[in-house]
Formats: sequence, structure tokens, C-alpha cells
Amino acid sequence: MSPLRVGIAGLGTVGGGVVKLLAAQAGLIAARAGRPIEVTAISARSRRDRGFSVAGLEWHDDPVALASSANVDVVVELIGGADGPAKALAEATIAAGKPLVTANKALLAMHGAALAAAAEAAAQVIAYEAAVAGGIPVIKVLREGLAGNQVSRVSGILNGTCNYILTTMREEGRDFADVLTDAQKLGYAEADPSFDVDGIDAAHKLAILAGLAFGAKINFADLHIEGIRRISDLDIAFAEELGYRIKLLGIAERGAAGISLRVHPAMVPLGRPLATVDGVFNAVQLEGDFAGPVFLRGRGAGEGPTASAVVADLIDIARGVRIPVWGQSAATMAAARITPMAAHQGAYFIRLMVVDQPGVLADVTAILRDHGISLESMLQHGRKPGESVPIVLVTHETSEAAVRFALAGIEQLPAVLEAPAVIRIEA
Repeated sequence: MSPLRVGIAGLGTVGGGVVKLLAAQAGLIAARAGRPIEVTAISARSRRDRGFSVAGLEWHDDPVALASSANVDVVVELIGGADGPAKALAEATIAAGKPLVTANKALLAMHGAALAAAAEAAAQVIAYEAAVAGGIPVIKVLREGLAGNQVSRVSGILNGTCNYILTTMREEGRDFADVLTDAQKLGYAEADPSFDVDGIDAAHKLAILAGLAFGAKINFADLHIEGIRRISDLDIAFAEELGYRIKLLGIAERGAAGISLRVHPAMVPLGRPLATVDGVFNAVQLEGDFAGPVFLRGRGAGEGPTASAVVADLIDIARGVRIPVWGQSAATMAAARITPMAAHQGAYFIRLMVVDQPGVLADVTAILRDHGISLESMLQHGRKPGESVPIVLVTHETSEAAVRFALAGIEQLPAVLEAPAVIRIEA
């Protein structure tokens, strides 16, 4: 059988990994795909040496030209970014009647519904296993393995950079800024780490998972997003004392009132599987009505895992596997009905830095009482009369709205020295 001819746009870490993987595993891949899979054309920003040969390959300075190349059967988009060349290439590939493989979570989170409709109209495939959680096959599990289930909840650690930072802060007792600098030196964090540490990267991935799990069109603007910049080594130490680990989680839940979509740091009980996922690893937990809980863990980024996911998609295309982009016809998907973050119900960890003087705790608890918030426990270590001390409060289940109103009042108390630190507790 004739080979599947692949055009790759973007020869960075992942693109180079795909080229090397296809060459190294050529025989195995051909046996599993039923035909050889060969790179025939590439596009990149420069022709610098990348440590592997590109001799004999068709070169395009304009990535969009890959879509119309007669020497390309399928396009792999590894440029990145929600708009610009990546979006133009995706649209051109679909218009040319060719399958698209992408690792671009921003593109799918922002334009996934429109691209899916275009692909369906053109009877074409968009495959994107590499867009979420690297080497973890979570897209395949949702689109295929759990196709007979109503999925009620998706939660997970979706950003390895944040997980590495929080793990290192806990293990070494260091502060956020110090560990972030090390993460940048090690290549785990970008020079501008905003997308990672502010939760945007995890939110892009959660939007994709939610659309797939719930069969709904997700508006990215509906997600509640918080990052980890305000997590202190003090919070991590108190979390350990209380029996929790702090993780940046992406959580999508479907309830009677609609879908809630949130990315934020969370206290995870030590007995839960997510609490044990450390370093640069990712993990996703899915809840199906028939399958029950499904837990997936693995490397969420990097050359090998992400290239592996891209090649898995190429093998499916070579086999002729055709699955709707979101697991069902785009015409059957409606806009998601969103539950606002203010309606969230749960327990909360609240850390206050206060002047150690009589009456402070009474003032704080009076405000909590006035907003219907009761306390499960409180921690204060030692006394430093007249100086700054931390007080940690753990609430019983309450509403997000009540906590926000209460904290606005607490922050105005003269003895409270800085904005309270608030972390939601995930049971």
C-alpha cells in the first residue's frame, strides 16, 4: 500500500520528535498502520540544523502552502497559537480536503467548534491527542473508551510546569519566585511563564476536555481561571499539616443547573490519587456513569510523549479511522449552559496575616458568622504580641459568593495586614 505522506509545520521540540519517532519506529508503525507513514514536506521559521536530516524533503517557508502540496496527504500543525499561521493552516487544510493533526490546545479551545463544523462539512478529520496531557491518551479514552457513558466530571493536573513548581516548593521549602527561576533554567518554564503559572494553559486543555466530555460548545470566556502566583511556602506547609497537597486543578462538572468550568489551586486530601502526582507529571480523572472513575497519569509534555501522541493520531488516519472531532456530530452540539463560579459549594482554606493582638479572631469570626460561614478548624502557632502572625481557618461547606463577601469585610479590618489567601478544598 502507498505510504501516508505527512507535511509538518513547526520543527521545534515536538516537530523534531515526530520526525525522529517516525524514522526510528518506521517498521513498527507501518505494521500497525497497515502502510508506511513518511514525512515528505516541512515548514519552519529557519533552516538551521536541528540534529536530524531533512534532505530530500519538500520545504515551504509559508506553512499554509503545505495544505495545497500535491506531495502531502495529511498536515501536522505544531506551530502553536490560537490565531495567525496556525489557524490559517488549519482552515486551509480542511478546505483542501485533507486530515489535520494538531497539538495546539489554544487553537482548539478558541476555535474548536468552528473548525469542527468545517471539518464535518468537508468530511475530514481533526485529530488532537497531543493537545491535552502529552503522552496520556485522554482524548482517545473520552472519544472511544467512554463513548457509551455520560461523563459527569473531568478533573486533573493539566500543567506540568505548575505541578513541578508546587512539588519543589513542598519538598524543598522554597518560595514561588525562587523555584520558578530554577524551572526556567531547567526548561520546564518559558522565559515568559504567564500562560503556565496564571492557569491559561490548563484552561485551554480543560475547555477541550469539557467540550468532548459533555458534547457542548464551550466558550473559553466562561472559564474561571486562577494561577499559582499567590501560593506561598507557608500555605504549602499548612496544607501538609492539615493532610492536604496543593495542586493546580482543572475541573469541569455537569450538574442539574449546568456545567461549571474552573481552573485554580486546590487542597487535595493526601489519600486521593491526584495528591500523589508530583513533578512534571499530569493526571486526569474521569467519572462515567457506567465505567465509574477512570484515572490516567503520565508525562504531560516533552518531545517523546507529545510526539508519541501525534504519531498515534497519524496511525489512526492511516488506518482510515474517522471519528467526529468532538465525538459526535457538530450539528448536535449546543452552547454549554454555565453555572457561575459564585454558585460553587465547597470547603475553603483561608490564611490571614494579622497583628497578634486581643480581639482579632473575634472580629474575623463575627464577619464569617454574619455571612453564614462556620469553621471546621483553626490553626495558629505560638504568640508574637504586636507582630504579624498567620492564622489559618478551614470552613465547612459554604458558597463561593458567601466567602467572597466575607473576605471583602475581613480585608478591611485594621489588624489584617494583607489580602487573605484562599484555596478551595476538593473532597
